[in-house]
Amino acid sequence: MLGGRNPGLGLAILRVVIGLIFVMHGWPKLAGGIDGTAAFLGSLGIPLSGIAAWGIALAETLGGACLVAGLFVTPFALVLAAHMLAGVFLVHLANGFYVVGPGQGGYEFNLLLIAALLTLVLAGSGIATVKILFAKDVEVVIE
Repeated sequence: MLGGRNPGLGLAILRVVIGLIFVMHGWPKLAGGIDGTAAFLGSLGIPLSGIAAWGIALAETLGGACLVAGLFVTPFALVLAAHMLAGVFLVHLANGFYVVGPGQGGYEFNLLLIAALLTLVLAGSGIATVKILFAKDVEVVIE
């Protein structure tokens, strides 16, 4: 029924969109941007910035892909929320609340991502996950 409440579908939409955002931010790092990411992290004083850059790129890309698929949603959502929180304190807080433009980003977008990720942790992944392919006798109801 159109207009009816379906929290499972809502969570699935949120999960897929948030996952896609992380894949789109992580993939360019893996596809040739690791050195730039490592240099940026080094400029922030983060030790072992090369290793940290790989960790961030993998967490964003693999974590985002798993969110899209509905696999390991809770652990990846927690990791990505922690990553966004670190970004707030290490980079964005000094720029204020609003995202103004490239290189001038405030923390509003990070805050939104953290809220969405914690919603997935607390409320679940919703419907339409890859796990359904392997489950027996599962009925998906979209109202």
